[in-house]
Amino acid sequence: MTARISKPIVDAKLFWSDRILSDLLEGLRILVLEDEFLIAMDIEQLCRDHGARDVVIKAKLGDIQEDAETLSAFDAAVIDLMLAGESTLAFAARLQAREVPFIFSTGYADFKEVSRDFPDVAVIGKPYSGHVLVEAIAAAYGRGRS
Repeated sequence: MTARISKPIVDAKLFWSDRILSDLLEGLRILVLEDEFLIAMDIEQLCRDHGARDVVIKAKLGDIQEDAETLSAFDAAVIDLMLAGESTLAFAARLQAREVPFIFSTGYADFKEVSRDFPDVAVIGKPYSGHVLVEAIAAAYGRGRS
């Protein structure tokens, strides 16, 4: 009797995609501004799974020291547009002034102000695929698929 497999056990495309993406964030220190605990934990795990050295999560803008030394210690950031009802756009402008690359993540459908004020910054809509988020962070930092 021969066993018959009707579909592959492992999707080869996803397998190779994961292998290619696995080191995109290698060695990076990433700041995550997210006030939804489960989303923050998911982002942290995605970053670590793809090589991030350190991931720091903050749920409130007041929890972040904004001195130049602290902010420049981060290689990249993932910023939710609203933290506990407070806009993060001014903070994002300060990161940009210190040349810390970042992306926005948001559950809001209307982000025209972001596109106008930050035309070169990726805006990832929630819910998002882990691969999309990782690739956006890597692209912001200057890494990508070769």
